[in-house]
Amino acid sequence: VVGFQWPDCSASARGRMLAVFLREAAKWRGCRVPAAAWLWSRRSYSSKDSDGLSAKTEELKTPKIYTKTGDKGFSSTFTGERRRKDDIVFEALGSTDELTSAIGLAVEFCLEQGFEFEKELYKIQCVLQDVGSNVATPISSARESHLKRTVFSEKPVIELETWIDRYTKQLPPLSNFILPSGGKCSASLHLARAICRRAERSMFRVVQAGEADQNAARYLNRLSDYLFTLARYAAMKEGKREQIYKRPYAN
Repeated sequence: VVGFQWPDCSASARGRMLAVFLREAAKWRGCRVPAAAWLWSRRSYSSKDSDGLSAKTEELKTPKIYTKTGDKGFSSTFTGERRRKDDIVFEALGSTDELTSAIGLAVEFCLEQGFEFEKELYKIQCVLQDVGSNVATPISSARESHLKRTVFSEKPVIELETWIDRYTKQLPPLSNFILPSGGKCSASLHLARAICRRAERSMFRVVQAGEADQNAARYLNRLSDYLFTLARYAAMKEGKREQIYKRPYAN
């Protein structure tokens, strides 16, 4: 906001204020992003951390985005557990984050064509934050309070199925294998679909280890179907031709 200044308080207090802001902003957009709000509230912004609002500082310092706590190859889960960065939990988190970014890129391409389904994609990005919250809370080290905050229900899965059925009714039957094509919007959605498949494979290992909710994996499985269907729908609406697989070399 123009003209806004942080109050004279400690860095940790400003971090907590920012966490509150993130939660309220998420509510305004219809999202629930406990992981994002938690990340900001937990991150230490300075080496001199006090208990807050009563602390006085000579000058306000810009919070640092880096913490150096992961320099030795370990990072923290929501439960406070330290794990190697190549752990299955962080692999699944990274893939989900990459998927969210790919969807964001697809949205920009699709907006150029005036499509109105961007609200669905924005909502999906919010739900993927919830998927990340669930993954970042390994069941083996979680308390009951952790599990209550990060539980992932079946409702988002059912919503995706409803969207898929609605678009499928408007599409011609699929009789051939199609290649990622059909314009920028369609092709970018196909790319997001492929990344979604990888995120699902990463998530499957976490679920198999008993560390995440089955519904989170189901959501990614259904999301790849949604992205495939939406890519076909976008190509149809743009009047773009979908490239059909043709065997390039005969036996």
